[in-house]
Amino acid sequence: MMLADSTDLRILRDMVVHPRRTAVAISTRLRLSRNTVQSRLGRLEEGGAFLPFAHQVAPAALGYPLTAFMAVQVQQPELDAIAEAFGRIPEIVEAHGTTGGADLLVRVVGVDAEDLFRIHGAMLACPGVMRIDTSISMHEIIAHRVLPLIEQGLERGGDRTPG
Repeated sequence: MMLADSTDLRILRDMVVHPRRTAVAISTRLRLSRNTVQSRLGRLEEGGAFLPFAHQVAPAALGYPLTAFMAVQVQQPELDAIAEAFGRIPEIVEAHGTTGGADLLVRVVGVDAEDLFRIHGAMLACPGVMRIDTSISMHEIIAHRVLPLIEQGLERGGDRTPG
């Protein structure tokens, strides 16, 4: 994945702050040519800078007000089959392979504690899953964000070295 320079960061900041703004509107606001903005957006997209574009829907709006994080220990040879099985559980909204005591960190949503218990059981029933430690989220303190990273990059003048 490519790192962005200060012009890219300015474009990205504008997109994050105003997600419905068009490339033409971004070019006008930033005083860049439309072709510059479009070519840079294309390069950023090809370079993997963007997550899939989708409206973010709150699971609570779909009847899933409870969020839990499950640290899952697995038998490594079964990891692909486990990932496939977990992909068939709709309440699993995100999963990451991790280092440390757990092999996977899985974000799960549920209707209530009984629903989480059911989902936990479905996950534990997958061959190769050895142990699951569950932590229920009481409140989201910081939502997913990238704007502070963009601002930090701009403060460094587009310097590509983090930290």
